Amino acid sequence: MKNGSRLAALGGVVVAGALALSACGSDDNSGSSASEAPKGAIDCAKGTVNAAGSSAQKNAIEEWSKLFAAKCAGANLNYNPAGSGAGIQSFTSGQVSFAGSDSALKPAEVTAAQKRCQGAPALNLPMVVGPIGVVYNVDGADSLKLSPETVAGIFAGKIKTWDDPAIAKENAGAKLSGPIKPIYRADESGTTENFTKYLKATAPGAWTWEPAKKWPNGVGQGATKSDGVSAQVKSTKGSISYVELSFATNNGLKTADIKNGAGEYTKLSPETASKAVAGAKVVGTGDDVALKIDYATKEPGAYPIVLVTYEIACQKGLPADQAKFVKSFLTYTSSADGQKILTNLGYAPLPDSVLTKVQASVKGLS
Repeated sequence: MKNGSRLAALGGVVVAGALALSACGSDDNSGSSASEAPKGAIDCAKGTVNAAGSSAQKNAIEEWSKLFAAKCAGANLNYNPAGSGAGIQSFTSGQVSFAGSDSALKPAEVTAAQKRCQGAPALNLPMVVGPIGVVYNVDGADSLKLSPETVAGIFAGKIKTWDDPAIAKENAGAKLSGPIKPIYRADESGTTENFTKYLKATAPGAWTWEPAKKWPNGVGQGATKSDGVSAQVKSTKGSISYVELSFATNNGLKTADIKNGAGEYTKLSPETASKAVAGAKVVGTGDDVALKIDYATKEPGAYPIVLVTYEIACQKGLPADQAKFVKSFLTYTSSADGQKILTNLGYAPLPDSVLTKVQASVKGLS
């Protein structure tokens, strides 16, 4: 496909059909084996398909692509983790067959997406639960407890030192000091949009900006993409930022316990994140499965800062070879076998209440 080499050159994840051989042979450094490849009734597709978007789901897409190629020889996916905004733009302009986004399509994007799908709807299909960790690098804090108001105050530039009374009150006995160095995503990001939605919903007195993919104030220092944010926190003493659990885990970053609507300081884990998503409301119509997350959830044990990565896909309207590939790949990722790999990668699987809706929508793709 003519766009394949260009997307791959931009830093995409390229998974070739040759993996079908390697997955069945020598050691697999990803920790997966051929026995973990997709099982069940998947109508395998062949050929090369391009996709782009959310860097939050990069690690999941990498693993899914390897296992899918092991099952379906000759199926190659080029995924460019350029960010949600760039992925949607690539999708609506016809450069990729589907996009990954950390938020559902906005009304302004729906029209362009429908045009891309030859008049058919573009569906928001939840696929990955990506807990957002508040990560930090400060001496004297092996653990850290933060309320929504304190998190908002830090990123609003109102709480500027680690020994601020608001932090000390929540962390009795901790000996923290020095300036706080916030780090934010400099590129447009669904992670930023979900994080600012959380701040606006839970601490509107301290956070006065509207949710947005672009970081809305000049507090702190910017870094590009999830990898860049993680690296910046790791190398900067006194820093604090927000990044998906998979990137926090892979980079050995500490994550704060966040106070939820029930008044509990909850540790970040796949299990606590899934509890928050289980209470989400489906706001999409028909086969669209767009969700509304309750960031102020009072569910016991729920970690409140989560994002859901959607695959944005045409219900109809793609060329036949692309349509078959997309349906085949998403059938696997939404299967029980596809979802079960997420926990070990630092994500959370979709709760059953959401997963069954996604599976039905994927089945209707054509």
